[in-house]
Amino acid sequence: MFNGEEHSVRTHDLLEIDAKQLLSSQASAPKWVEGELRESPFAVVRRGLAPGNQIPIGVRGTERNQRWATFCHPKLVKNILTPSQLLTRAIPISRANAIPGLRALDLLKERWMENVLLWGLGGSVAFELASGRHVAKPESDLDIVIYAERRMTAHEAKSLCDRAINLPAVVDIRVETPVCGFSLREFASQSPAAILLRAAGGIVLGTDPWGVELKSVDSNLRSCKLNSPNQRHVGFI
Repeated sequence: MFNGEEHSVRTHDLLEIDAKQLLSSQASAPKWVEGELRESPFAVVRRGLAPGNQIPIGVRGTERNQRWATFCHPKLVKNILTPSQLLTRAIPISRANAIPGLRALDLLKERWMENVLLWGLGGSVAFELASGRHVAKPESDLDIVIYAERRMTAHEAKSLCDRAINLPAVVDIRVETPVCGFSLREFASQSPAAILLRAAGGIVLGTDPWGVELKSVDSNLRSCKLNSPNQRHVGFI
C-alpha cells in the first residue's frame, strides 16, 4: 500500500485511473472515450504543459484516429505502470505468433541484455501488456522508450540501433532525457548536427538533448499523491 506518500510520473507512464470521476469533469470528451475507459481504465502520460498540479494524459481508442488529450488530477490515479515494468509481463504464445511486434520484443530483450540504460515499452504493445486487451495489430510498430539521464554518444546510439534491425516488426525508439525526447535513430545518424527535440512547450531544433538551453526539466515529471490505502504499489519513479 502507498500510505499517502508522494510518487512521480513521467512521460510514457501508463496510469490506471478512476475513469468515472475523470469523465464526470470532462463534458467535452468524445463519445467513444467512455466505452474505452470502461473496458480499460488506462491513460498514458503525454508530453505537454498542464495547469497547476494536473497531469497531461492521453486516452486511446481502438481506431488509430481515436486519441483524446486531456488532464488528470493526481487524486484520480490508482496505479502507475512504467515502460520498464512492462518488460516483465508474460506474452502468450498465441499473441506472439499473431503479432510481429510482440515477437520482436522477445528478440530485442536478448540483443539488449548488456544495455545499461533504463528502457521499456510504449505504444500499442505497452497498452496491451498493461491492460490485457488485444490492441496491438500485425502492422503495429514496436515502440521503445529509453531513459537517458546522462549524455549518450552517437556511437552508443548507433550500437543500440544496429541491434534493433532485422526484427519481425519496425522498432521505433524514443529517448527521454531530463529535458526532452528525441529519436534514437535520428541522433545516431545526424549527431552533432541539430535534430528534432520534443520539449514540453513543443518541438524545437537542437544539438544537445541534455543541454541547459531548454531551461527546464520535463514538465511531466510530477508529484502524484495516491490516497487510498487499498492501492497497490506497482512501482514508481
